Amino acid sequence: MPHATQHADLATTAELDTALRGGPFHVALRAAIAARGLPLQRVKHHLSRRGVKVGVTSLSYWQQGARRPQRPESLRAVRALEEILQLPEESLIRLLAEADDHTALQRPATRTYRALVEATGVLQELLGDLDCSVDGGLHTLAHHERVRIGARRELAGRESHHIVRAHKDGVDRFIAVHHGDPGCVPQHMTVHALENCRTGRIRWHQDTGVLVAELLFDTRLRAGDTHLFRHGVDDGTADVSHEYARGFPLAGGQYALQVRFAGSELPARCHRFTQHSAAAPRSGRQGLALSGLHRSVHLVEPRVRAGIVGIGWQWE
Repeated sequence: MPHATQHADLATTAELDTALRGGPFHVALRAAIAARGLPLQRVKHHLSRRGVKVGVTSLSYWQQGARRPQRPESLRAVRALEEILQLPEESLIRLLAEADDHTALQRPATRTYRALVEATGVLQELLGDLDCSVDGGLHTLAHHERVRIGARRELAGRESHHIVRAHKDGVDRFIAVHHGDPGCVPQHMTVHALENCRTGRIRWHQDTGVLVAELLFDTRLRAGDTHLFRHGVDDGTADVSHEYARGFPLAGGQYALQVRFAGSELPARCHRFTQHSAAAPRSGRQGLALSGLHRSVHLVEPRVRAGIVGIGWQWE
């Protein structure tokens, strides 16, 4: 009998390893719970001790594949489950993201989570090339962004109005980041310094569509000084656009995003979404009202959190 038990344990471990590598999420979760020998009531208890409330019914649905965790509280539970079940960090979250990735493949021209992860790494390299840190010595107090969708339904361009405060002496520039749609051509984009700044060095990465540009101030800010400036990017180099997202490496001030549609037809539906990180699944999906008169939709975040926020839309 000991040999039979040992073989069973090895089989369970092998099943878990296979599920963690290839998924899907519910199979990996079920295998992990089985490998640890925990009843769902005990799993719920461990989650409660970490301040996360999830019912036994929800856990059962998750491991059966009847439902998937999507709400912020549910995603917190998944991260806690990785710890409780002694799994590698991000292992279950990654499988959830891959499921979203598979769903995204059904929709044209939306970014998969892998593309966002790759873009995050590319952005760090481009910032390093410009010898710039993540925040550049500036805290964002407000960022108001206007995005233009052209007559071909393409991302035609955008304009940003920034209000920033220096948290160290000697700051004289800001690094603007633009992430074009799939298939874009960054070298054909144009950066415009519109107010209280001028354009410096520009770098881009073709495969991910990431462009970064220095916006130089006419003065060196001291710690505590504020600065207002505007810049824009003309794009129009990709095909039909279905969403616009802005990433925030750090928590900050107010963010407002307005998307205006210039073509003869308007999208059938619009929604907002958030992501904890580039590798996390999307959550916080909520319908947004589209103004037919002004041909625009918007969202306002009074105080942004680190992560990604954006607006998506569906064409008929």
